[in-house]
Amino acid sequence: MADQLDTTPFPLAPGKPDDSCRCCDDADSAGRRDASAFDCCGGPAPAGADPWERPGYTVCGFVAEFVQTEAGPVPRISTKRSIADKAGALRVRLGIGRDRYRVSPGLYAVGRPDRQSPVLVTANYKLTFDALRRHLAAIDAWIMVLDTCGVNVWCAAGKGTFSTDEVVRRVESTGLAKVVDHRTLVLPQLGATGVSASRVRRRSGFSVAWGPVRAVDLPAFFRAGMKCDPSARKVTFSLVERIVLIPVELAAVPKPSLAVLAALFLLSGVGPWVFSLDAAWHRWLTAAAAYLAGVVSGGILMPALLPWLPGRAFSIKGALLGCVAGIVVAAASTNALGFWGWTAVIFFATAVSSHLAMNFTGATPFTSPSGVEKEMRSAIPLQAAAALAAVAAWIGSAFTI
Repeated sequence: MADQLDTTPFPLAPGKPDDSCRCCDDADSAGRRDASAFDCCGGPAPAGADPWERPGYTVCGFVAEFVQTEAGPVPRISTKRSIADKAGALRVRLGIGRDRYRVSPGLYAVGRPDRQSPVLVTANYKLTFDALRRHLAAIDAWIMVLDTCGVNVWCAAGKGTFSTDEVVRRVESTGLAKVVDHRTLVLPQLGATGVSASRVRRRSGFSVAWGPVRAVDLPAFFRAGMKCDPSARKVTFSLVERIVLIPVELAAVPKPSLAVLAALFLLSGVGPWVFSLDAAWHRWLTAAAAYLAGVVSGGILMPALLPWLPGRAFSIKGALLGCVAGIVVAAASTNALGFWGWTAVIFFATAVSSHLAMNFTGATPFTSPSGVEKEMRSAIPLQAAAALAAVAAWIGSAFTI
């Protein structure tokens, strides 16, 4: 989605508006564009194109058609994910283009909603948007997408983009009061930390009803008269839910790993001989194994074994696994490491594992935002100290062999 289009109520992507089409950026107070705005922006649609498309603009694949409302045209979206949607989700799960995976904020229609249909509020992170629409196959509803800068509901609420101000702003910009007769917004429970229901009502006239944690529970929520079963209020973090996060968290590891492994090669060659390529290679294998052991223990084993590891702090859980991993690497090494070599390997694996384990704090129900900040302030200096101690011990071990 081009950045220039992210604040429009129309799901148009990708492509950059032509500089001569300034009128395309003009909208009334409700965020609407009339036909003349599209006409002046490149003229009629190309032959065979969607009637809403214009040069530089492409209607998103999940849009089936546009429906007319008193607030202007609203895109009706499909509840089925296409191959492109699934491929995009896989790409984001692997950490590719995560910050750019978003949809345009605004109002959308699912099914055949009327003036009495519910209004669901969500974030403009496309993974969140897709998770919501795919569970609304049998529901006629309006979806109001907030501009959360491409961040999911839970994180956006903590960052302040899924907020009271944004809810009120989007109610006004979409002209929602002209679309529905009722005055109720259904917000996801995980957005509660960023939204004040009383302020939303006072400023917009719309009251807030808190929906379930998961979109899959929405059909039951509506069947029960917009009431949640207690189980739908609970945030889970099962083995599958933890494993799904691993590729995303490890996506940032390869790039710094190249620098780390290169530095370890140089450090491994330092000794009483000044610098030796032969020593660098043989000693580097052990150092690299310690680093990789730290990555595996902190980035894979820690989230998988999370409930069974002692302690509450993720940095401590990761440090424990890293220490064990370091001992295994040191014991398996064919090099004569000595005391300082063992110390370096264990400290290094522990520091790496502890740091990577801490990345999962923001994706779990185990910690609060303040708890995450507190842990980072105390853990990062210790991790850095352990890494520096490992470097000093590794260099020193070459002089004691």
